[in-house]
Amino acid sequence: MKGLFKSKPRTPVDIVRQTRDLLIYADQSSASLSDSKREEKMAELAKNIRELKSILYGNSESEPVSEACAQLTQEFFRENTLRLLIFCLSQLNLEARKDATQVVANLQRQQVNSRLIASDYLEKNTDLLDTLIAGYENTDMALHYGVMLRECIRHQTVARYVLESPNVKKFFDYIQLPYFDISADAAATFKELLTRHKSTAASTAVCKNSERESKTSKIKNNMQKSSRSHTENEPRNQKQKEKECNKKT
Repeated sequence: MKGLFKSKPRTPVDIVRQTRDLLIYADQSSASLSDSKREEKMAELAKNIRELKSILYGNSESEPVSEACAQLTQEFFRENTLRLLIFCLSQLNLEARKDATQVVANLQRQQVNSRLIASDYLEKNTDLLDTLIAGYENTDMALHYGVMLRECIRHQTVARYVLESPNVKKFFDYIQLPYFDISADAAATFKELLTRHKSTAASTAVCKNSERESKTSKIKNNMQKSSRSHTENEPRNQKQKEKECNKKT
């Protein structure tokens, strides 16, 4: 009889949806529930994240199944699960943070119908990249956010956004942080940013230099024209003065 009432295995889509619901709960931090109830919910969330990781990476018993990975990826980016996971990361325990970081990293490589939908999502939600960059300022979260960011800049559009963002200047400060592990991680991310898509990095720098050179060139040309005009007018003005003097005499 027990077999008749055996619970149906959850699909990857089910796990993502339940994870999203639990993340919404964690984000809202409802005060109406007791501490024990909250701990229960957070433990369930950690378990779900571990299951997501198992689907994406496989385990000791089985390899990852491409169809399951595709279903998981599509549902994950269908709504704001990534946003919720990034903002709720600090509320997870250390092991759950590690699992979540690996999940986000793996999802950047998953294709659905030959498309990297993570890239499409991030292109529309660039503020998440700003959040990941600023994560270096949080000593507890810096390394987790650093791993996520490095995987995100695998996408050329993401790398371009970061390179053109004012936030890219922050890396010079992060690299000099007094915490060696964080400064080294920031240096690794910055190096990846410059070398992963060399043409993008080069064109971004070239474009900025070209703009500066163009502005400088225009200023120089205007100055030269003004100087030339002044020089050409001097003899005319001198002749006019001489004529006026002759008339008076």
